[in-house]
Amino acid sequence: MKHQTPRRLPRRTLRGIYSTLLVLIVVCCTCGGWVAAQTADSRTPARLAQVSGIENIGTVDRIPDRYQLGQQLYLENCATCHIGLPPQVLPTETWRRLLQDPQHYGQTLKLLVDPPRLLVWNYLQTFSRPQQKEEELAYRVASSRYFKALHPKVKMSQPANISSCVTCHPGVSQYNFRKLSAEWENSP
Repeated sequence: MKHQTPRRLPRRTLRGIYSTLLVLIVVCCTCGGWVAAQTADSRTPARLAQVSGIENIGTVDRIPDRYQLGQQLYLENCATCHIGLPPQVLPTETWRRLLQDPQHYGQTLKLLVDPPRLLVWNYLQTFSRPQQKEEELAYRVASSRYFKALHPKVKMSQPANISSCVTCHPGVSQYNFRKLSAEWENSP
């Protein structure tokens, strides 16, 4: 039996096959990019709010899934006696000390234990702000430079009555500090 050499396709046919493959690759990449863009767009906070019917997002930052349990535990443990403050208004060191001190603004509290404490700490640490070296530790919201920066026109009494937050933030009971009362929405 003689060995036969495989038949070669004419160059014209090869060019047609290559052209078809190139067109298919371009179409697939274009469609794949479009699908990826649509998927990414559907996960933006604004799109999530539209889809879920929520008027707006609520907290100052969108909370990634890995911190949501920590946020939930924080609200369950810290927002039952008073308004749950967003971590952004106090320095990280303040939150660390508050989690470790059973004396809480004149009340003795049972401290959280691990693992819930770690989950709450990860949430607070991630979304709070650093304290400057020369800055005095702020235990009261009204003395926090972050609170002052976020509320430049608000005059707070000392000690601050944080339950008055609802005056300007009517969505506080849903942990929504973005929604403002009409008085503040229209102010310059």
